[in-house]
Amino acid sequence: MASTFFGLNIAGSGLRAANAAINTAANNIANADTKGYSRQQVIQQAADPLRAFATYGCAGAGVQTLAIERIRDEFYDVKYRENETSYGEYSAKNYYMQLIQDYFDDDGTTGFSSIFTNMKAVGTQEVLKNPGDATSKKDFMGTVEKLVEYFNTSAKNLERLQKDINDEIKVKVETINSIAKEIQTLNKQINVIELSGSKANELRDKRDLLVDQLSGIVDVEVIENPVYDTNDPDRETGATRYMVRIAGGQPLVDDNKRYELECRARESNNKVNQSDITGLYDIYWVGGDMFNTTNSRMGGELAGLLKLRDGNNSEYFYGKVGQTQLVDGKMQVTIDVTADYLKDLNKCTLASAGTINIGNTLYRYDGWTFERDADGNCSYTITLAEGQTFTSMLGKSASVGSGIDYQGIPYYQEQMNEWVRIFAKAMNDILKSGYTDDGEPGCQMFTYDYVDAAGMAEGKFGDGAVLFSGSDGAGTVSNLDDSYYRLTAGNLTLFDALKANAELLGVKTDPNQTDGESQYDNMTLLLDTMTDEKKLSFRSTDAGQFLTCVLGDITLAAGSAETFEENYEVLRRTLDNQRLSISGVDEDEEALSVVHLQDSYTLACKMISTFSEIYDRLILETGV
Repeated sequence: MASTFFGLNIAGSGLRAANAAINTAANNIANADTKGYSRQQVIQQAADPLRAFATYGCAGAGVQTLAIERIRDEFYDVKYRENETSYGEYSAKNYYMQLIQDYFDDDGTTGFSSIFTNMKAVGTQEVLKNPGDATSKKDFMGTVEKLVEYFNTSAKNLERLQKDINDEIKVKVETINSIAKEIQTLNKQINVIELSGSKANELRDKRDLLVDQLSGIVDVEVIENPVYDTNDPDRETGATRYMVRIAGGQPLVDDNKRYELECRARESNNKVNQSDITGLYDIYWVGGDMFNTTNSRMGGELAGLLKLRDGNNSEYFYGKVGQTQLVDGKMQVTIDVTADYLKDLNKCTLASAGTINIGNTLYRYDGWTFERDADGNCSYTITLAEGQTFTSMLGKSASVGSGIDYQGIPYYQEQMNEWVRIFAKAMNDILKSGYTDDGEPGCQMFTYDYVDAAGMAEGKFGDGAVLFSGSDGAGTVSNLDDSYYRLTAGNLTLFDALKANAELLGVKTDPNQTDGESQYDNMTLLLDTMTDEKKLSFRSTDAGQFLTCVLGDITLAAGSAETFEENYEVLRRTLDNQRLSISGVDEDEEALSVVHLQDSYTLACKMISTFSEIYDRLILETGV
């Protein structure tokens, strides 16, 4: 049977429920502009009824306030974060591709097309018009020097950009660690609160906001499972196991445990690509293995930065182990290659020293030799560093770096290196076969700077200075040989002797020719080679189309990145609006809710007042 004061208890429960709802509405309004805040609502249900043992059976016992919960849809959280991952990747690509485009864009005076045209139209032809004139030869060398400066500057620009991207990668890794630490701390705090039966709504909002931020840097997968009582497997304790996985499922946070990343700079003698700057970072788990950055599921700003820094258009060194041998105390591994770009040394990007993966084991190497036989079969014999040994691995796969299907900085470095090697060899071969005005043998025009035992030196390009392109025959070239492999856009320079004295130009094919302009037929051959793709071909075009080819690649990549960034930005706003429509605070809606809750609160107070009068009458006037 219900108590005499049962009605007062019912009215009191209504008052408490209305008070909780008003306080919740006030909290919603106060946080209407708080980023990441989720609208909250009071969850109520009718209290369990009492058996009255009367004809009407059970009596209502008022209302129970079960919890104050967030209004949030996990489906939109997942979709928003997936979009943030894509948006982050393409925003990074778009920003840096625009810079690369600016570097290669021809403004009509300092771009490649302008310089190359000037070298042909002004430099070469002026020499032909004024045979024997030392000034015209000197002017011609001035136009060539501008071409050299263009490639040196372009290479340095890409190196600086690679360094900037490399530094930003480290910043992103540190940000990931910082977010992981905060999530770990929040996991502890949330479980402490929720084990007592409460809901840690604000802390959950803060954690979700951190995951949103993380999803822009790297792809994120969140898993949350309830924790059950070990003594009663069917009872939930209130705590949860919250896990965050990144980069294709690699664990970052597992409840109260987190894993930390670190950046380790490569040593100066450990490069993946020949033109890479020194000190590029590899990412490792602290105290563990290398962080997998090449899986196809990885996204976010970190993925975009890594593709820009390391993207090689999937053209990397790989092959099969043919044989091994011990030479002078060092292991030598012969790698048979089949890819066309690996058979052409003017396309070669293999560094002189680095790390090679053989049979899923990493080994350091400090040199290599390229060989082509009479049948056109090609191989690289890799010399492992001292102390690096292994058993026979015949037929095992070997690779340096990995194929990254994006045209990043290494790709554009390779394009420049390929062009200067082809062009320098063609020009040098012509000029070295010619003769000066005095009938002396001509000298090379282009060379490269390198550091030898005595200090700075320059390449001489002797008889062994070959490219081994598709038309070359059998032979071998070492990474230490004075070959065109060692020539890059960054170290390209004019031959010192020719730079000091333009009269050393091999302008004639016959040292005995003296009949005016026709004696400069070697300069005519030089000009024809610059304009005839049959004599000098780069990507099936003549030499002057270099910028057209490369800028076409850059424009396509930059345009694609810009388009995707814009598309994902539109989706970003749409998904954010959809999330806000559910979890955001609508001030007008909350204002109406407050009016309704105020009426509920007033009515509950009126009920208490009414019951108070009833009890006064019963107690004071009837003596109950």
